[in-house]
Amino acid sequence: MISAPLSTHGRFDYQPINRRKMPAWPQGNGLAVYLGFNIEHFAFGEGLGAKLGPASPQPDVLNYSWREYGNRVGAWRCLELFDDLRMPAAALINTALYDHCPDLIAACVARGDEIVGHGHTNAERQDEFSEAEERLLLQSCRDRIERESGVKPTGWLSPWIAETPVTPDLLTETGYGYTLNWCHDDQPVPMRTRSGRVLWSIPYPQELNDIPMIIARQMDGRDFAQMIIDQFEEMLQQARRGPLVMGIALHPYIVGQPYRLFHLRKALAHIGRARDAGDVWMTTPGALYEHARKSQSNT
Repeated sequence: MISAPLSTHGRFDYQPINRRKMPAWPQGNGLAVYLGFNIEHFAFGEGLGAKLGPASPQPDVLNYSWREYGNRVGAWRCLELFDDLRMPAAALINTALYDHCPDLIAACVARGDEIVGHGHTNAERQDEFSEAEERLLLQSCRDRIERESGVKPTGWLSPWIAETPVTPDLLTETGYGYTLNWCHDDQPVPMRTRSGRVLWSIPYPQELNDIPMIIARQMDGRDFAQMIIDQFEEMLQQARRGPLVMGIALHPYIVGQPYRLFHLRKALAHIGRARDAGDVWMTTPGALYEHARKSQSNT
């Protein structure tokens, strides 16, 4: 058998993290931390999401109403917690929320949170779209966010991290600057696109993420909170050798449940104390993108 190189995406080359020179974060911080706050909506009688119990014939009232708890209650409790700890967040939103619960998105905008495109509804996977349909999705979400919230989104997270082979190309061509779809690094990574424009990959966690940890692996809220602290402490040590990004992916229908929020409060307060001591940059993925973009243009 003749061995040959395997096919590749061609978006970036392999580069070990200990052989890079990357400028420090603002004020010299080694570790940047951000909250990825996923706010989502599903049509009644449809759905493609995490399930609290076995899937039932539609309308699946149990799983629909469990998710809706996040928009009615959990998200508001999470925003109160973020306010208490003076922490910014990136609201990763389905644009269907503008029709369903616009007050929730308005509250995020009023806080100064970044608004990130996250599809129209999590019941759709864009990897099933044609190129023309995917382009329309990206454009329509961008335009809806700008029209409703007065901000043009620079970042995108696909529902269910679903991509087509041309998603990175379409993102740059429709005005986005970064993607959260890839979980391959702890630093921002520039990606090649067919237009020649750079699409930045900002690290987004699939481990430090309440859906795979609590739903798939059935961890307790206490264990997930300890996981956040353990990740933070280890990355704080590693960041002495170079700047790193630690994202925390949260879904309000999961961590917004009171007994889980109780433990999340402790974990985020732990990070907040380090932030107050000047050891951490609490930020948003959009700010990370801007820092990476400007740093590259200055080299």
